[in-house]
Amino acid sequence: MNNKEDVVIVAAVRTPFSKFGGALREIHSTDLGVVVIKESLKRSGLKGEDLDELYYGMCVQAEAALYDNVNGRQALLRAGLPQNLVSLTIDRACCSSMCAIHLGRRAILLHEADTVMAVGAENMSNTPLLVNGHRWGTGMRMPLIQDYLNPITYREYSPLGKDAGEIAIEHNIPREEQDKWALASHQKWAAADKAGRLNDELVPVPVPQKKGESVPFTKDELPRPDTTLEALSKLKTIYGSPTVTAGNAPGLDAGASAVILMRRSAAEAKGIKPLATIISVASGAGEPRRMAELPNFVVRKALQRANLTIDDMKIVEINEAFGAVTLVSTKMLADNDEKKWRELLARTNVNGGAIAIGHPVGATGARIVMTAIYELKRRGGGYAACSLCGGLAQGDATIIRVD
Repeated sequence: MNNKEDVVIVAAVRTPFSKFGGALREIHSTDLGVVVIKESLKRSGLKGEDLDELYYGMCVQAEAALYDNVNGRQALLRAGLPQNLVSLTIDRACCSSMCAIHLGRRAILLHEADTVMAVGAENMSNTPLLVNGHRWGTGMRMPLIQDYLNPITYREYSPLGKDAGEIAIEHNIPREEQDKWALASHQKWAAADKAGRLNDELVPVPVPQKKGESVPFTKDELPRPDTTLEALSKLKTIYGSPTVTAGNAPGLDAGASAVILMRRSAAEAKGIKPLATIISVASGAGEPRRMAELPNFVVRKALQRANLTIDDMKIVEINEAFGAVTLVSTKMLADNDEKKWRELLARTNVNGGAIAIGHPVGATGARIVMTAIYELKRRGGGYAACSLCGGLAQGDATIIRVD
């Protein structure tokens, strides 16, 4: 039963995702944010003046700002939004743009806003190299240049791929299972792309060329539907992980996503038909090395708040931060019942996940929500559970319904 106080999603759009060093490598992440900000307003029929707040998820803050945490402010000004629009830039690792959705929802439920935009953007190809300690000089020592993408880790902790692989082994999910899931991710993306199932969520990005003209970037660049299980099985494991390889992990992509949230009564007053209703949300955290288990915990919490079960979910989106993450958390959600697990996997990431599409970390949380929305719409409606983990074992989940 719809309630006028419901928080609904009225627009959802993303750029195609570009692979590391690919077509979007020289485009500033804030410019990618501008593309989705403008397109989401266009699709909803809203104007910048209609927005009460903007939340902006981003992880590699140094790529976009001289001073941290004003990237959302930069993007909204470059997009021509009102100068008095309040914004907040968020870094909750991979969860950032889903966290932006949660904060926008909270503002609406508290009657502090009626219309909120949640954005996520990242260009990991532009991640700067850091020279720490140079300010005071290095004497006779050579300055140390650090690349925080190699490996992706946190100071004094193990690389994320190592942790994910070890937790997968604890859950009796071998590398072969992870490679099979990776292959399926590419194949599902290819089927979805061929059928045009991703078109609703995409907006092209104009890419400047040397002679001054622009060429539209229209399609996810990373997917490799021609890969094989044999090719994936030959890849070496990385960062000391027992199972994780470059093939069963996502790419370090560039891209942006945007979602507009409204109070249902405000949407009705403007004659805007909602795409989906946010039923419940949840966040959580745990032991740092057990990141792969977090989607299970937060999905359970969100389902409990909604008085629903995993069996009520027509589809499930769990971000493929590694194939290990999706497999571990779905197995836990299935209570380690092999038959139930296989059935759950069949409705998880049905159009492919980050292993194929890529993972521009700040943009992914909003991406998986919109992918679920448009897929439910094609299936005649229903519920979906959307979740992802973030570095050092954080997690967010969102339950949505499409009528």
